[in-house]
Amino acid sequence: MAHARISANLPPDIDPTKAPIAFGKRALPKLNEDLHSPELLTQQRALMALCDLVHDPHNVNQAIKIGLLASLKTLLLHNDSTVRQKTTEILYIMAMHSIGRQGLIENGVIPALTELLDDPVNICRKNTHQIFEMMAKLPKGAADILHAGLIPLLVCKLKTELDEIQELILDTLSSCLCVEVSEALATDAITILKEKLTHSSAAIKSKAARVLLEIGTHPEGKAVVCEDIIPVLVSLLEDTDPEVQASATGALMFATIRPQGRFSALGAEAIPPLLKLVAEETSKSRLSAIKTLTMLAEVPEGRRTLLHHTDTFQQCLNDPSEAVKRAAKIAIAVIKWKPC
Repeated sequence: MAHARISANLPPDIDPTKAPIAFGKRALPKLNEDLHSPELLTQQRALMALCDLVHDPHNVNQAIKIGLLASLKTLLLHNDSTVRQKTTEILYIMAMHSIGRQGLIENGVIPALTELLDDPVNICRKNTHQIFEMMAKLPKGAADILHAGLIPLLVCKLKTELDEIQELILDTLSSCLCVEVSEALATDAITILKEKLTHSSAAIKSKAARVLLEIGTHPEGKAVVCEDIIPVLVSLLEDTDPEVQASATGALMFATIRPQGRFSALGAEAIPPLLKLVAEETSKSRLSAIKTLTMLAEVPEGRRTLLHHTDTFQQCLNDPSEAVKRAAKIAIAVIKWKPC
């Protein structure tokens, strides 16, 4: 005859590292209570469970309504590294949702995260920078980062952080500097970014050039970029990575809006590599290269050189892109212009 036996083993679908989840609408409030428990293990288990739940935007919305973000903010400075890691991971997952980003802004989470920039645990810092990068895509999020005074700190971190975190910082800076560049310029960001243009990582070179592009869109930024960055940007036009070429060409385009930038680009012999990019039909940099050459053609020296290469621009008139065809027409007109 068979006998029932009680096993001491947990069922296979039970994770001992996660807190048991209450039924229905009680789930998130119960986990929020557990976050305030004096028991470290209870806090850790609650955070593990929350990591799964906040993937659902409906749960994110409820979490914000019950004040879960206030609880998470207090855990950012917890002594336990696992608590800090899972807390930042939850905030990053929440930041992936529109409602989550709005909640982080309204609850002042961005300033609270500043304390983790020097966290000794790599993953905590990475999660923090992933949150910044995600938040910076939202205009209000970028403004929050600027108001929190984070730009100087982020620029300085480019000197010491791991490469993968540097990429996140550069993405954040690129989004924020669309709004304001004065703080970045005051912290000598140009010097640091210039160093990153010669980094061994193609991603870092490309992203650094893109940050310089954003700086160059502001009047005060153009003057600084013109000083000694242009020769480095010209050298990147022949980089083997298409993304690096595209970012460098875009930054060069804005830098050459100023007469000083045009003379600097001509002195760095920018015309040959730019013409090469124009001739490549599949080049991501084609449009920016045409516009940059058009500006160089406004300098007599540049016009004289480009008069021998109008056929390169003529070929662009057959490009499927209307923007490329329009830019090529303008370039040809500027190159062939003669004073009355």
